[in-house]
Parts: sequence; structure tokens; C-alpha cells
Amino acid sequence: MFAPSLLPLGLAIGLAGQSYASPSTPPIHTKDDLSDDPIPIVVWHGLGDQFNSDGMKSIQALVEEIHPGTFVHIIAIDEDPGQDRMATFKGNVSDQVSKVCEELAKHPILSTAPAIDAIGISQGGQFLRGYVERCNWPQVRSLVTFGSQHNGIIDFKSCGATDWLCKGAMGLMRFGTWSNFVQSTLVPAQYYRNPATEADYNKYLENSNFLADINNERELKNQKYKANLSKLTNFVMWMFEEDDLVIPKESSWFEEVNGTEIIPLRARELYQEDWLGLRELDRNGGLRFRSAPGKHLENLSELLNETITNYCGPWRRTFESEMRDSGDRLELI
Repeated sequence: MFAPSLLPLGLAIGLAGQSYASPSTPPIHTKDDLSDDPIPIVVWHGLGDQFNSDGMKSIQALVEEIHPGTFVHIIAIDEDPGQDRMATFKGNVSDQVSKVCEELAKHPILSTAPAIDAIGISQGGQFLRGYVERCNWPQVRSLVTFGSQHNGIIDFKSCGATDWLCKGAMGLMRFGTWSNFVQSTLVPAQYYRNPATEADYNKYLENSNFLADINNERELKNQKYKANLSKLTNFVMWMFEEDDLVIPKESSWFEEVNGTEIIPLRARELYQEDWLGLRELDRNGGLRFRSAPGKHLENLSELLNETITNYCGPWRRTFESEMRDSGDRLELI
């Protein structure tokens, strides 16, 4: 399930905790007292990638072409590019999200913007969702995820023939997924989720360091997560129709796959009881399901072009609701 790097807007898997409160006296912005400049964009890259890769530079260039003057911040867990790549395999995801929360909250540009837009590449998508749920300061307007594992993974794909870092990580996960060491150290294990049997699912609930928490699947629900995620204006989830790196691919839409059965998000308890605020967001027309032909992150540059054009840009811009008529709305009640 893992590619070694994000080639120019091409192949990888992505990242995002502890809770950070917003400043006690945050600046108050209204659409009447701000220029209509494009709001900043934050990008979290994928597994095997790093903040200064050609792929990340290409995203920055694309944003400048579409919305000139946009400030783009590429998340870096470490200032050293090699260590930043290492952090996509090895590290405590909750600690990484906490670090991002702290850094964005004190960033001189991001922290003073009226809002930010956020783009998550593969595992970076669920990590940015973790940022929104756990801190969300600065607040995210549009969250866009590409091939992300929102409902986890049930299998580990083979690594590249010479990618020894990936091979080592995958080997540890296969034989010790639920150990404290693996759950606090190996990144992909922290969004592993296999509901095949009740026993398997209970192991996940008891031991998952990250995903079970940000999906609010445990008995005690965190109302802050629901409140923060429902504040999004747009949550755009891209799934790749022939994705064989994300297993199952339907995870990108929060769908439950158990054997041959696929349960759509809207039929799941997570949605119907609104554990995360997705139902509320859906009723407001902000939950957007998107699919693209091809394998994992195929034609990503084209999809980014469409996404940045439609869901990023000026603070004052408006967005067409997904609720196209009253009939659609009635289906969600």
C-alpha cells in the first residue's frame, strides 16, 4: 500500500493528536473589514514524501498560478528533509498533530488569517482532519483529502524492492500491530482498522493510538471533535476508483468494507448518530464525495487544479451547496 515518494504530483500516502486551545482573545475578522485576498493554504504530504520534494513545489506553483498571491505552507515534522520523510513512517501521530497545532497557532501569517484551506495528500488527509478536530486554530474553511484512509486500512501493501525503510516498518506492523511500541512508533499502524470480527474490532478500539480516537468510535464521544469538524464550509473527499494502495479504497469516503459488503457512510452509525458532525455538515451542503478514475493519486495535478479552483481562494467567495433540492435534503433527515 505504500509508494516510496511523491513524484511530481504523483505517488505517495500521507499524515496528522493532543488538543490545543485557540488563543483566549483571538482576532475577530468579518468579511467587511478584510481585503478579498486568497486565504492561506496548508498542505500535509504523504507517506515517503518530504516537505521540499518536487511534488510539494509543484503544488505551490499551481496555487500561485490559480490564485496569485496565496501563501502556501507545507507541513514539515522535521526541518531536515530526510528526517521529515522518516517521520512519515516512524513517530507518534498524535504527537505530530500536536506539533502542527502548536506551530500553526503561532505562525505569524496563518494565525492572523481569517481562515485557512487545507489539502491532505493520502495519509496527510486524515492527519489534517485530526488537526481540525483537536485544535482547529487557525480555523479551516475547506478541507480537501486525496485518497486518504479516513476509515483506516485492512491490509499493508508491498513496498518498493529497495525501500528498506518501508520494508522494515511493514515487517514490524505485520507481527505486532497492537503492541504499545508499534502503536506509538509506526505511523501506518496508527490508522490500521480491521472490523472482520468483533474480536478484531475490539482490539482496534482498545489499542488504536490515533484513528479510533479521531473517528470518535469509542463509547465516550468527544463533542469537541464533532463541533470542530461541523464548522467546515467544505469537506471534499477524493477516492481513486482503481486504488490498490489504499486497502480498501472506499476508506477515502468513510465507507465500511467487511468482506464483500460495502456500507456507505450515510448508512453507518458513525453518520446517523453524528459522532463526527459529518451528518450536520452534509445537511449544510458541505460534505462532498468525489471520485476519480485511475490508481492512487493518478492525475493528481489535474485534480488539484480543479480543487484549488473550486474550493480555495478569496475569503469572500461563496460555494455552491451539494444540497441541490429539497428531495436531497429529505434523504439525509
